[in-house]
Amino acid sequence: MNNLKNETNQNLDNSHKHNDHFHDHHGDHNDHSFKAEFLHHFPYAVFSVALGMVILSLLDYVSYSSLPRSLPSSCNGYHMLFHSFHFLHILFAATGTVITYSRFAKNPSLWKVLLVGSISPMIFCVLSDVVLPYLSGRVLGVDMEFHICFHRELRNVVPFLVMGILNGLILRTHHTAMLRMFSLGSHFTHILISSLASLFYMVSHGFTDWYSQMGYVFLFLVAAIILPCTLSDVIVPMYLAGKK
Repeated sequence: MNNLKNETNQNLDNSHKHNDHFHDHHGDHNDHSFKAEFLHHFPYAVFSVALGMVILSLLDYVSYSSLPRSLPSSCNGYHMLFHSFHFLHILFAATGTVITYSRFAKNPSLWKVLLVGSISPMIFCVLSDVVLPYLSGRVLGVDMEFHICFHRELRNVVPFLVMGILNGLILRTHHTAMLRMFSLGSHFTHILISSLASLFYMVSHGFTDWYSQMGYVFLFLVAAIILPCTLSDVIVPMYLAGKK
């Protein structure tokens, strides 16, 4: 009987150790190299851009089906959608940057957290949602309009940036398990919002005939989203936190 108890306890201990190892390996992402993070983000970028193109196709279909249709009014609608998703992208990016930096920095001061949480989204959200989609359109022969919201609509950008930083400051005080649950849902949402912002920027700033070059648009946008989002969410805040 004692032998049976000992054997059972040993099996339970081994099971716990296996679960802990599995949890650490799959939950904590011990390998934080650029290659590992790139591969981790890649499927999210592919699926989010694909889903974004489905949403844009449906909106175009509804727009074409609703007669009479005017191109200026349609572009104005996409222009509004671009701003909405661009501002939401800034919110998510600021939150993710603050959480990552706070996690890896040793006793980070508040002013450093605020600085990193402000500058990183300002650079990489513009790069992902505006600069790279603009360059993609130009490469494909479209006369694109260049528009940066941080320059022209700062009064609308600042509230989303401030709330994103505040949200990150609050979330970083939560337990690690809660942060993991938040990251699981928000990660795909963040990249989907970025892909929609990029798509709506292209359509509302000159690329109205995007579906005729759908394949190239898809490839360009995957690159435009995965590189800035990986840098903004993980690589840059970890580097600034001193994680090598």
